[in-house]
Amino acid sequence: MIDKRDLPLTSFHWGTYRVEAREGEVVALHAFEEDPDPSPIGQGYVGVLNGPDRITAPMVRKSWLECGPGVTGEMRGQEDFVEVSWNEVERLVAKELRRVIDDYGNESIFAGSYGWASAGRFHHAQGHLKRFLNLLGGFTKSVNTYSLAAGEVILPHVLGGAEFIYGATCWQSIITDCDLIVAFGGLPLKNAAIGQGGVGAHRTGPALLDAKAAGVEFVNISPLRSDVAEVLEADWLAPRPSTDAALMIGLAHVLLSENLADRVFLDSYTVGFDQFTAYLTGESDGVAKTADWAANVCDLPADTIRSLARRMAKGRTMISIAWSLTRQDHGEQPFWLGTILAAMLGQIGLPGGGIGFGYGATNTVGLERTSPRFQALPQGRNKVKTFIPVARITDLLENPGGSFDYNGKTHTYPDTRLVWWAGGNPFHHHQDLNRLRRAWARPDTVIVNDWCWNALAQHADILLPCTTPLERDDINLSPRDPYLVMMDQAVLPAGQARNDYDIFCGFARHLGIEKKYTEGRDAGEWIRWLYDSSRQSAAQSEVDLPPFDELRATGWHKLPVPEAPFVMLEDFRADPVTHKLRTPSGKIEIFSERIAGFGYHDCPGHPIWMNPVEWLGSAKDSQLHLISNQPKNKLHSQLDHGRLSQSDRIGGYEPALIHPAVAAARGIRKDDVIRVFNSRGACLCAAVLSDDVRQGVIQISTGAWLDIKDTKGLCQQGNPNVLCLDKGTSKLGQGPSAHSCLVEIELLEKA
Repeated sequence: MIDKRDLPLTSFHWGTYRVEAREGEVVALHAFEEDPDPSPIGQGYVGVLNGPDRITAPMVRKSWLECGPGVTGEMRGQEDFVEVSWNEVERLVAKELRRVIDDYGNESIFAGSYGWASAGRFHHAQGHLKRFLNLLGGFTKSVNTYSLAAGEVILPHVLGGAEFIYGATCWQSIITDCDLIVAFGGLPLKNAAIGQGGVGAHRTGPALLDAKAAGVEFVNISPLRSDVAEVLEADWLAPRPSTDAALMIGLAHVLLSENLADRVFLDSYTVGFDQFTAYLTGESDGVAKTADWAANVCDLPADTIRSLARRMAKGRTMISIAWSLTRQDHGEQPFWLGTILAAMLGQIGLPGGGIGFGYGATNTVGLERTSPRFQALPQGRNKVKTFIPVARITDLLENPGGSFDYNGKTHTYPDTRLVWWAGGNPFHHHQDLNRLRRAWARPDTVIVNDWCWNALAQHADILLPCTTPLERDDINLSPRDPYLVMMDQAVLPAGQARNDYDIFCGFARHLGIEKKYTEGRDAGEWIRWLYDSSRQSAAQSEVDLPPFDELRATGWHKLPVPEAPFVMLEDFRADPVTHKLRTPSGKIEIFSERIAGFGYHDCPGHPIWMNPVEWLGSAKDSQLHLISNQPKNKLHSQLDHGRLSQSDRIGGYEPALIHPAVAAARGIRKDDVIRVFNSRGACLCAAVLSDDVRQGVIQISTGAWLDIKDTKGLCQQGNPNVLCLDKGTSKLGQGPSAHSCLVEIELLEKA
């Protein structure tokens, strides 16, 4: 019998595991003994490290190798690759980099790689790519995240910083002091399985159960009943998708009209409430934003809206705004309006109350912990100043020299000649994937670091096989998780796969920058340096960490939990002068003079309701609103080829959740194959019937590997991002608006 505690540890974005390997194969991943609610996602690695989808050698697309760069881009994703040696691929990449830099300049290199490749502190593909390219003069980068770009841009204007997204009031304060959690977008535990760094122990599920046991009540505002766990017995309100802003405005009107707003708090801690009041009452535009007005927009009873507002004002209320609400047309508005509602209740800065962004979005939101500053791999300075918002990749490739507005300034898209992606998968993250595929043909060269044959790998010119976290040593030093974990190599790399660090070392040798890139350290020495530097930094914060060799011997260490539960904006509430916010006024900005000065019609000086470009309020009878949320069986598209993800398929198809009445009207039964389509594309799914989804809504999780074999843009694997609109949330945030999407469905094949 194996003592699991003797097995080596590793950490992923979805948890920490004990790794069991035999004869060079990973045969099982066992839950970390400290984890009260382990995720099964890690099991997706079993059986795939040496499977048919593994990339085991450097590859070059056939016609790129024969014809050179900039000739056959339209063939990406359609032709075979040729295996080459590492020496040959290093020569090809070095030559292409010199050509592009010499002929077009560094801004013509786009290296907007989106993270999530590894939870390790050192083997972070994106960090190595940026360090390498910065030594060559820099690159065009991307800013913000697909998760909540609009929120990341609006919060600095409203609260003075985006750090409040991760600095939520801790669970212990909610358990002890909260009466009611109103969850706009729900509290989906499947999302809370993951974290931006490694996850030591999953806290969200147990914390919610503790809150329930302590008497906290829940309201789930979502088209999906499952967005709050059934055991929490939440009241379910299912407004039309993308109308949360209107609902919040209606709630605000009730608080105002029934004298439930805390005017003392508003006068002391906010600016601009008078301008917002004029909008609520209709003084500014002639339309009073009453509960009846909101009911008409949201398709909820007006009495339900009035009752909820009164209930929120009655006790200690935490307003939670899901990150998903930012991924829709005008996605800046829910974060802004949620903050205003919390301010009107006067509970910001109080234990268990106020506003929180993304409870349930990741495991890290609400964690109780001490957070010293940990050392990251130095990336150097990027001399190139051009950038794009992360969701504007297609615009970048389609419009060299074109302009775009972003956060008060006008910028220009550079002429992109080379794309280098290391970590993440744009053929998952991005929206309107058929449009992206067409634009992807435009660069001269596309280089990709990856370990499996997903759509990104298939759309590369030069493919560099990298290792997985199970095939290398590393260390989990997450700034958002209390567990430090030594990540021990469990098996040898498959084929010729190399660590990203070693991949870039090879290119650095060919380009004469090896000494600057490595600083004379191998991977093991870098890991020790990162930890020792972090240990010194922690000591300055009066946090003692064990020596490196002691941590290696024990395998893990947990940071101490503060005695006093953390409450977001508690200092600001106690003394708004000494602890003023980094806004122009030093206060919460209900009306922002700065934003008003930008002159954006789609994001004025205070929040307003604006009809989304696609929503049920303007839909044809045949159309449904697509909710393309995060999957429960993988992180984004990672491990879609693994056994856990594949086991959830129905007849090989991704499940699509629809209401029985919607299905019956179209002659669709359980497990039937359906075609989901609009003008942008189509995908195939298997029908799952449930009254846990609002009528008029269809839900398809993201993450299926893109698989298009025809010219009509049909994804055989059920990737909903072929359907989603590629439009910025507003000129302010330019975030993705993937939830604002109308589709139609039809029966394709009976089960």
